[in-house]
Amino acid sequence: MYLSQARVEKLSRLMGRLEAADLPASAPLRLAVGQDLLDLLQADHFASYTWDDAAQRFGDRAAIHMDDANLQAYEQYYQYRDPITHQLRQRRAPTLVTQILPQQELMKTEFFNDFLARDGLHHGVNLFAWDGERNLGDLRIWRGRQRGPFDRDTLDLLRLVQPAFTGALRRLRDRTAEMAAVATLTASPDPWQGLNGRAREIAQALCAGWPDKKIAAELGIGYSTVRTHVDGLFERFGVHNRTELVRRLLGVGRPH
Repeated sequence: MYLSQARVEKLSRLMGRLEAADLPASAPLRLAVGQDLLDLLQADHFASYTWDDAAQRFGDRAAIHMDDANLQAYEQYYQYRDPITHQLRQRRAPTLVTQILPQQELMKTEFFNDFLARDGLHHGVNLFAWDGERNLGDLRIWRGRQRGPFDRDTLDLLRLVQPAFTGALRRLRDRTAEMAAVATLTASPDPWQGLNGRAREIAQALCAGWPDKKIAAELGIGYSTVRTHVDGLFERFGVHNRTELVRRLLGVGRPH
């Protein structure tokens, strides 16, 4: 595969985008990558989706040079009558559409005549990013009929891009999961809520680092009563020792 200096620079720009530490969200990233690939591969049209396992459909669209109404028709109707994309999705390497269905056969389908041809999509190549058994996103790149088909050099270029593209989407997925976990923690109820009376006083004393005997003396209660309340707090918060209990109590809110 020969690359001119101009194409080397375009490829380097694309790889730098994918390896950047501060990535945007998935759809904006895929949109920017699509713009780079249209330039690098001398292509005309781009679309990208993520696969929703629960809904069994493609969503979270990013697209360039494609009519919005036509894409809505794909999402509502044609994706369920698509003779190529679900087979392309199972490929673990960049794949020409004609490796799935010969061009002449594709041109006989409703999918081609009523969807692809409306925006002038004729020659296609797809890349699907996988992390184990999970599909993270895809790149669907098309040329108009006048440009001619993609070739093996196209596949070689996309093989260079695939690991970086997959890695970027994986990092975005992990970052999104981490942010969701933080949001869940932040939204958790105050552990002090509903903790009243003697149990609250003992919890406050534990957070102050008082031993059981001091708690009993300061509160004027028996040692065994303190132990009963401490055991009750362990059970309430699902912890096994004093250190874990204090961390739970101080993790969201301090006593008022």
